[in-house]
Amino acid sequence: MAQDKKFVKEIADINEDFPKWYTDVILKTELVDYGPVKGTMVIRPYGYAIWENIQKELDVRFKKTGVKNAYFPLLIPQSYLMKEAEHVEGFAPEVATVTHAGGQKLQEPLVIRPTSETIICDMYAKWMESYRDLPILINQWCNVMRWEKTTRPFLRTSEFLWQEGHTVHATEEEAEVETQTMLGVYKDFAENCLAIPVLTGRKTDKEKFAGAVATYGMEAMMLDGKSLQAGTSHYLGQNFAKAFDMKFLDKDGTLKYGYSTSWGVSTRLIGALIMAHGDQRGLVIPPVVAPIQVIIIPVCMHKDGVLENAQKLCDVLCDAGIRAEVDKRDATPGWKFNEWEMKGVPVRIEVGPRDIENGKMMAMRRDTLEKAELSLFDVDAVKALLATVQQEMLEKSRERRDSRIVWAESVEQILAGVDNKCFVKAPWCGCRECEEKIKEQTQATARVIAEDSADGKVCAVCGKKAEKIVYFARAY
Repeated sequence: MAQDKKFVKEIADINEDFPKWYTDVILKTELVDYGPVKGTMVIRPYGYAIWENIQKELDVRFKKTGVKNAYFPLLIPQSYLMKEAEHVEGFAPEVATVTHAGGQKLQEPLVIRPTSETIICDMYAKWMESYRDLPILINQWCNVMRWEKTTRPFLRTSEFLWQEGHTVHATEEEAEVETQTMLGVYKDFAENCLAIPVLTGRKTDKEKFAGAVATYGMEAMMLDGKSLQAGTSHYLGQNFAKAFDMKFLDKDGTLKYGYSTSWGVSTRLIGALIMAHGDQRGLVIPPVVAPIQVIIIPVCMHKDGVLENAQKLCDVLCDAGIRAEVDKRDATPGWKFNEWEMKGVPVRIEVGPRDIENGKMMAMRRDTLEKAELSLFDVDAVKALLATVQQEMLEKSRERRDSRIVWAESVEQILAGVDNKCFVKAPWCGCRECEEKIKEQTQATARVIAEDSADGKVCAVCGKKAEKIVYFARAY
């Protein structure tokens, strides 16, 4: 118990100082450390293992839709960024530029990619000749750089890892279907892998991606009631096609511009996972993306047969596709219990001399801290337990989120809602001025447009006829 208090004491109170709790947890669990350049992070092995599992799960989903992986250069000619006016205006404040290389000043400055629409569209223009070349469905896993003023590991850093999909199609309808398809892929992944329920929908024009015709977002509620944009899918129309002369010879013998999309998620998802599931003890990681799904703690490991049976159990679980490890370190079981709880391992199994004698093992769920006695080496029981943890984490998150969605019909009610750590649904006339007034007076922004009908409703700000129902929330 003393050890437990010591571990918890070193983590800020989750209810009193959520930002400090977040920082304490990511550092103490060795997910990340600060890089030597302001705003950068070093993703440590435990944190990178989560990213690898995210990559693995998403990559399979992408490829099922016909997408293939490729890689494009990190450096982009500055002139490329200038070709799409809205795009350059949106990213100009965040761009890092290379002006010298090899001791010489470059003839043209090079931009470190903040995103890759420009260079990818330039290549697509070379590869597209006829309708037979379409669609082009490509994704890349890479790093990008955006020179952020205020940073926090995983949530907003100057350099981060992500995937960015870029597709081009012969028709507007095909591109719009692709945009929605990838948004659906993200939602499926967030809910069934990260156990995070998300709200998806179109962004307002104020919040859309620079250069897009329409942006669709995926918003997740964190434990402090704030929203985290967990992924976006953009319908780009012909904006980039015209800027980069992406033309193809159609079936009717005429040259036409292609219709393009782009979509992406990043290491920000790790921040979402931490802030959606964590507790005072530290991380709580869903089994699907957990680096270690089962940690085996030998109790009285100096006694005959304990280590051997713990290792045998680990081997049996690993052979069944479960990510399991044995903690053989020279430390007390209590110390190990606390550390692995803090690291959020979904299931802990204790194996001691009496357990072995009785053919049993004790399993504990990290999400509820409930214990259950299982038959020793019962792989099916462990698999079932992991599946239960995964499902119940999602259900718990969904219940918490749904209980914190409120309705508002005035700016005052929106303010009250976000002050109570809620997402607020409110009618909106579609006017940017009203949207900005909500932000000024409540610090809440329009996250996504709801599917609900606005018939008979009036704008929460100006009282005019409402055009949309919008989710408002304070956000990271």
